[in-house]
Amino acid sequence: MSVALKEYMASASDKLAASNIENPETDIRLLMQYALGISHAKFVSSLNRVLTDAEVKTLDAMIARRALREPVSRIIGTRGFWKSEFKLSPQTLDPRPDSETLIEAALKYADVPPATILDLGTGTGCLLLSLLQEYPNASGLGIDISEEAAATAHENAVALKLDARASFLAIDWNDWQSTQPYDLVISNPPYIAPEEIAGLEPEVTQYDPMTALVGGDDGLECYRSIAALLPRTLKKGGLVVLEIGHRQAEAVKSILALSGVTVIQTLTDLAGSDRAVVARMP
Repeated sequence: MSVALKEYMASASDKLAASNIENPETDIRLLMQYALGISHAKFVSSLNRVLTDAEVKTLDAMIARRALREPVSRIIGTRGFWKSEFKLSPQTLDPRPDSETLIEAALKYADVPPATILDLGTGTGCLLLSLLQEYPNASGLGIDISEEAAATAHENAVALKLDARASFLAIDWNDWQSTQPYDLVISNPPYIAPEEIAGLEPEVTQYDPMTALVGGDDGLECYRSIAALLPRTLKKGGLVVLEIGHRQAEAVKSILALSGVTVIQTLTDLAGSDRAVVARMP
């Protein structure tokens, strides 16, 4: 039986609402735009269009995945971050809009444009690559413990034509020996304590890699290891920008102070929660 786009959308909205998904209409619109290969403007003007059987089959499969709480970004394979789209893989964290706070912090507090950038736990490469877009004369290195994540970040660099300025290394940053100090060190490290995992949304617990989420027994282990690296990886006058959990600001600032850096500011995200700590090497 033929079905118009708007009719399919209404039916699919009911299915997603039954899975306790907030704003199902937005998710369905994004999935339909992707499946049909149309823009938002084209979508709005095509609400009366009759879907083909093949289109309905494709959409049914996508809606079924979303009903199981798989994120839209995982279904379509990319996530928009800052000014670009980034490919995801099972071993990369799904970038969140809140993490754009780190880009804003780097742009605000860098006294001069950094020439060299180090991204620890790079994942998709979204932090490093977004900064390289903002700083056209900079180059950078992204490190991730996952070979798959490092390969995905490289693919994103190629797609954004930034591969000449961005390199990626698959290694535990604790085992890495820096050959130079950097002007800017940035990281969205694992910072969730194990006991907090159960309280997270299924989109996170079932689809983000645990290695990108859990930060040791208390959620602070990665900050300690990053702080230990800073004396040899951050130039004098260089900036470090770290994403934090909303209740971790004071603990992270204390850890950073032990490494010799001077904490400048704690920044909040759009929801008003603490999201980033900024510090400088004297």
